[in-house]
Amino acid sequence: MINDINKIRESFPILKNKIQLSSCSQSAMHVDVKESINKYMSSWEENGMDWGGWMQACENARSEFAKMINADPSEIAIVSSVSHGVSSIATSLTDQKRKKVLVADFDFPTVGHVWLSHQDKFDIDFIGHKKDGFIEAEDYDSHIDDQTLIVNTSHVSFYDGFKQDLKEVAKVVHEKGAYLSVDAYQSLGQCPIDVKEMDIDMLTAGLQKYALGIPGIAFLYIKKEIADRMTPKITGWFGQSNPFAFDIKNVDYGGGTKRFDSGTFPMINGFAAEAALKVLNQYLIGDIEEHLKLLSQIAIEEAAERGLMVKSPNSLKSKASNTAIYVENASEVEGLLKNEGIIVSARNDVVRIAPHFYNTKDDVRLAIKELAKLVN
Repeated sequence: MINDINKIRESFPILKNKIQLSSCSQSAMHVDVKESINKYMSSWEENGMDWGGWMQACENARSEFAKMINADPSEIAIVSSVSHGVSSIATSLTDQKRKKVLVADFDFPTVGHVWLSHQDKFDIDFIGHKKDGFIEAEDYDSHIDDQTLIVNTSHVSFYDGFKQDLKEVAKVVHEKGAYLSVDAYQSLGQCPIDVKEMDIDMLTAGLQKYALGIPGIAFLYIKKEIADRMTPKITGWFGQSNPFAFDIKNVDYGGGTKRFDSGTFPMINGFAAEAALKVLNQYLIGDIEEHLKLLSQIAIEEAAERGLMVKSPNSLKSKASNTAIYVENASEVEGLLKNEGIIVSARNDVVRIAPHFYNTKDDVRLAIKELAKLVN
């Protein structure tokens, strides 16, 4: 259970004056994250350069991410974004007999964009969602055949918060001999992720959303036994076994997924990521998820009571934090709510109410009350 929420809220200064329910886009700033960013700035200002200390902060962030998803740090690469991570996978799958790539059409567009840019190598297929907008693990079965190389899908949908059972999806994918690659940007920090127990082959996630960080840094997980068989085509000096050999004439990739490191780490982003992940790793993510289920239930009930159309699943088992409410002029309404001190996030025709572990029942109730006034 998430206890003493008032104490938690003290570490997020914006909550003194505003209601922030936009974690599907950007979570509230924790004081430790701000302090860590300032630490980087001070070291630059006062010392001119602290290369070793800056690199260590990024390595610490790598380890904290590995801890959160139950992986070894050697199975984690530091990348700049999920787009970067998925591109690293796509460009490395060379000389494969299978040529089919399956993408779910409810995924964030970047996944489709990356794979479609490789149509010279792969046949891209999309699994369409059902009428209710949601699919089950068995729906993959009819789309995967003996030509399918990889299935790339999201843990949680950016649009409506639909959450997949990755363990069941992995079982179907692996029975057909394909890889499973997961975009976990919308789930990291709010849903438990255990890449070993779920049997995930590859996973990418950034820090900006529920992971309490900032854009500009993300992480790529690849099972070590798979990574060692892959040849990175998006690379750089940090992807080498000894970057400081400064050997321009030879490529000698590092071991495991660290071979997918590329250029110099995004240092200031690494400082923010280290602090953010340390904050989250103080808690059981399962406890955070249970708190968010309670807030989800309240959001669904409040919306129904006020005559609003919920586009998210009604079942808490199939839903993460984000409750998407249909609003024709969603972006305009987002701006009007912001003027009232309520921060939400619009996407297409929905306003997303996306609380985190620092939000209360009253936050959700008040936001939906004000949203209903604007809609009705």
